[in-house]
Amino acid sequence: MEKVRRVELLSPAKNLECGIEAVKHGADAVYIGADRFGARQAAGNSLADIAELAVQAHLYGTKVYATVNTIIKESELADVEKLIWQLYDAGVDALLVQDMAILRMKLPPIALHASTQCDVRSVEKVRFLADSGFTRVVLAREFSLSEIREIHEACPAVELECFVHGALCVSYSGQCYASEYCFGRSANRGECAQFCRLKFDLNDAEGNTLIKGKHLLSLKDMNRMESLEELIDAGVCSFKIEGRLKEVQYVKNVTAAYNKALERILERRNDLQRASLGRSVPMFTPDVHKSFNRGFTDYLLHGRTDDIYSFETPKSIGEKMGTVKEVGRGWLTVAGSKAFNNGDGLCFINREGELEGYRVNRVAGGRIFLFLEEGDMPVIDPGAVVYRNFDHEFNKMLSKESAVRKIRVNILFEETPAGYRLSLTDEDGFNVTTPMQWQKEAARTPQESNIKAQLSKMGNTCFEVADIEIRIEGERFIPSSLLSDLRRTASQKLEETRIEQFKRPAAGTVRTTPFKYPVDHLTYLGNVMNTRARQFYRDHGVSRIDDAFEKTQPETGSLMFCRHCIKQAVGLCPKQAAGVSIEKNVGISSNRSIGLSSKESVGLSTEQGCKQGSVKRPVKVKEPLYLSMSDGRSFRLKFDCNQCRMEVCIEYDGASQKV
Repeated sequence: MEKVRRVELLSPAKNLECGIEAVKHGADAVYIGADRFGARQAAGNSLADIAELAVQAHLYGTKVYATVNTIIKESELADVEKLIWQLYDAGVDALLVQDMAILRMKLPPIALHASTQCDVRSVEKVRFLADSGFTRVVLAREFSLSEIREIHEACPAVELECFVHGALCVSYSGQCYASEYCFGRSANRGECAQFCRLKFDLNDAEGNTLIKGKHLLSLKDMNRMESLEELIDAGVCSFKIEGRLKEVQYVKNVTAAYNKALERILERRNDLQRASLGRSVPMFTPDVHKSFNRGFTDYLLHGRTDDIYSFETPKSIGEKMGTVKEVGRGWLTVAGSKAFNNGDGLCFINREGELEGYRVNRVAGGRIFLFLEEGDMPVIDPGAVVYRNFDHEFNKMLSKESAVRKIRVNILFEETPAGYRLSLTDEDGFNVTTPMQWQKEAARTPQESNIKAQLSKMGNTCFEVADIEIRIEGERFIPSSLLSDLRRTASQKLEETRIEQFKRPAAGTVRTTPFKYPVDHLTYLGNVMNTRARQFYRDHGVSRIDDAFEKTQPETGSLMFCRHCIKQAVGLCPKQAAGVSIEKNVGISSNRSIGLSSKESVGLSTEQGCKQGSVKRPVKVKEPLYLSMSDGRSFRLKFDCNQCRMEVCIEYDGASQKV
């Protein structure tokens, strides 16, 4: 008999409200941060709120994971250890961890998950983490399906968690130091300033500006909804939605959408089972395009494509609505299959290549009237693509109760010598029985329909009735109040039983025989900031350990490590453009007005990304290439064309560029 695999939908929780709504809308697990030591410093929560979330989640068998995934200063070690015990006592089911110092602490029996901050992108790294006691690893976002499958086949016992939706970091997670270098805000400490969403110029070695003022490191958002089954078959067990800084409407909509997608798969797959219990029924039609997004990409899952970039804007563009048909005095019309509503957000890419947005005042006669200052009508050309980045009616609907989640129960109501008793049995097999002494009284009319009607009223509990069986000799008069009391008592008892009997995942087992870390020398990329982490790596054969970037503040080195390649994005990739030589004069063009010139800047299009085209205008492009910020700071780009990778490096000219 084929073993049934459990699949998990993992949703973010900015706070208690988001966590509870994630559970209601179908999440099998929720991840949340405490008030310190999480990789989203702005999304901290009290221990009391986390404990309340655990209670609400465990009713459905839904797990709660806590993020303790920053690198840790020496002075913080004791506080981290204390926090871990407090999280365990609050009911947390697993910890997301980056700093290996935690493995040298006295820990409760709690499962450990290797955070995406651990930079997990090799079989050797996965195997080492498993040997160290981790039960799950969160894979790098950059993995393709074949790479995921290779990891699973090599390490089948390790749970694999994979991001499927939300914002993308352009650098490998845990390997980005740009925010720390430029702004003194460490991404490894939960303080990322989003360097990758800034505007840059692209310059060559001779100072020619190839591209002017574009968000050249900004990526679209991930959307792998159509690839969930492929990911399951590749070995992924947990599907993670990014968004611990997102509001509750986002969590509701995206969780419900992915829950629906997973349910469609499970309906026809007997080898799969959800990791939690209860059927979530949304009171709306989920649509991920209606929540914050920069456009969507599956991001390298099926190989490198041209749809991953969001060069015009790092802001939300939302859903495509159509193209501009007419422009009048304070109004415009849009040709498309969808209609705007009063209060919507409307946006488009203007002639300068910038995102421009307005609030819809009213819609009348097919015309869209905008909220405008006197004489402030936007310059927008017929044929321009228009998006809705805020759906007023949709978000109004999501601000209310928008889903219910119910666990099916079977009810047995039967007569006893002293009165009656009610038994409830849920889908997990949990059973409770509530007896009640009562003076029996014969009834003149049939009572079965009333008994079933009263027992079916589960109200705002987490249960819904699947079947009711009645075992009574003859017709008995049983007051509706008695039936209601029995139902309420039994339901409460079953809820308490489910919470009390909930079993947390087992902690991992540490390999007892010696095993080595995959490398002998850890540079600053190892993110070692304290003595316990240093000792951990020494115990596993690392002979040389450099201090973390945040501790050493180096003046040279790489700040980002990316699979996103700017040369590929703008058509300068020698692998894809026959005859292209960066050191020689080359011409680059496309059907979206991409032309490189030593004297002209380049316009890029949001709609389709950037692709290379035929030779149009010969220009001299000499490496190295540089990204320059508006304040004059410059960063050298380093390309590994064999591995299709790019690094953003410190450009040291004898003086620090740090602020």
